[in-house]
Amino acid sequence: MNTAIENLLQILDLEPLEHNLFRGRSPQVGWQRVFGGQVIGQALVAASRTVVEDRHVHSLHGYFMRPGDPEVPIVYEVDRIRDGGSFTTRRVVAIQHGKAIFSMSASFQVVEEGLEHQIEMPDVPKPDELPSERELKDKFLSMAPENVRNYWERERPIEIRPVELTHYFSDKVLPPRQYIWVRASGELPDDERIHQCVLAYASDMALLDTSLFPHGTSVFSPKIQAASLDHAMWFHRPFRADDWLLYATDSVSTSGSRGMNRGSLFTLDGKLVASTAQEGLIRLRRKD
Repeated sequence: MNTAIENLLQILDLEPLEHNLFRGRSPQVGWQRVFGGQVIGQALVAASRTVVEDRHVHSLHGYFMRPGDPEVPIVYEVDRIRDGGSFTTRRVVAIQHGKAIFSMSASFQVVEEGLEHQIEMPDVPKPDELPSERELKDKFLSMAPENVRNYWERERPIEIRPVELTHYFSDKVLPPRQYIWVRASGELPDDERIHQCVLAYASDMALLDTSLFPHGTSVFSPKIQAASLDHAMWFHRPFRADDWLLYATDSVSTSGSRGMNRGSLFTLDGKLVASTAQEGLIRLRRKD
């Protein structure tokens, strides 16, 4: 197991403080604010710690209210709203400096059989047909802008293989969709809840940027102020987050300095395992 995934598992292993209270920390890697996926993942861990083991999360809905401070621990307060016969509902508030920075509601369900159908996975190259991160770095990184180089050079717990690279190296106007293969960069324990929390962490990647494709820019641009505003996720079928998953995203609208984005996550054999939706801030910075 590499250092990055070990650090992620440690970050997701929250410290219990009191009944319904947990504390999480952030990696000290020089970020100005906490990565949104980290807060989502930690909030889901906190909620899961208060739910009996035979129930697994099937949906979560969260709002980002303030940027997180990486230098300060985050306290997660869980409200046990309901424990029903089949469903369990939890609300989590993430707190720093005495103020809420994120709130989330999550629903858990016992395993049930029923009707099944799903949309088809897009026909795109498989990850073994695409260059690895190491190959991408060796071939293209020297030509990339500095902020893009910094993003790719950092050791990360989630390995990604984009199907298309145009977005990273040009300001070409593109259709509002992208396809990226993702997986944990090391083997994970067999606990299903860990895989759900790791995927929740990874799900904040790629979504917001998709809404900037039709405008010939990206979240890396100094002209753009970008931030996640909310995040929703639905878990449909079991999966392993350390196996390749195709993250297919599209943006249905940008308006009012906001971009609306959707995502679907598929296994290599085409099973739809999760869906996401997110609205994000994509404000043009004023010249003054």
